[in-house]
Amino acid sequence: MSYGLTREQRELIEKIRMPGESDDRFRQRIIAETERRESESMRTIPVKIKRLHPDAVIPQYATADAAGFDLVAVEDVIIAPGETVKVCTGLAFELPPGYELQIRPRSGISAKTKLRVANAPGTVDADYRGEVCVLIDNVAPVEYEIQRNPRLLEYESVVVKDKFIREIDGSEFVTDGWVTKGTYIIRKGERIAQGVLTEVPRAAFEVVDELSETERGAGGFGSTGTAV
Repeated sequence: MSYGLTREQRELIEKIRMPGESDDRFRQRIIAETERRESESMRTIPVKIKRLHPDAVIPQYATADAAGFDLVAVEDVIIAPGETVKVCTGLAFELPPGYELQIRPRSGISAKTKLRVANAPGTVDADYRGEVCVLIDNVAPVEYEIQRNPRLLEYESVVVKDKFIREIDGSEFVTDGWVTKGTYIIRKGERIAQGVLTEVPRAAFEVVDELSETERGAGGFGSTGTAV
């Protein structure tokens, strides 16, 4: 079996070839082993999903090697500055024991807006059967301005209003009324977060009188320094 291989490659083949193994048998064994390793590296875990809303979107991975799958809003939600809202996905999950579903932000939303997943990463436990929702903060500050109140004949601090509502792609649109400046809208069908399936080992706690010593010891916040 040469096929234009280098001497080093031929020597390696002879090392892993079984005694008396033919070229065809050797080739089949290597292909099977390669497929087995690829299967293990991309193993899939069965997860049951129940639609709680007719328009709920079944999660998908955007690319072949993506770690997270998209979670999609099932309703329109307005979020004013300083508010935290619960955005529903219309889905319930049945995870296998020993796994959790982590809810993480989408980098595009974090980069373009003041919207943040409030408890990132959120955890969906394997025994939870309710609807998965995403808690989202609008961390934009509430802006105030000083205006004169003609009725009271004095000045007062009032919240700044605006005719624009911001989208999660960073754009804006004009609304019919007035909203607090910095208000966002999440629209039904938009990807709001991503879910990552993670294996979770259980801790077996053991109460002891002493812990093993380390170089760091009890050093806490900032104990290893702040400079690079």
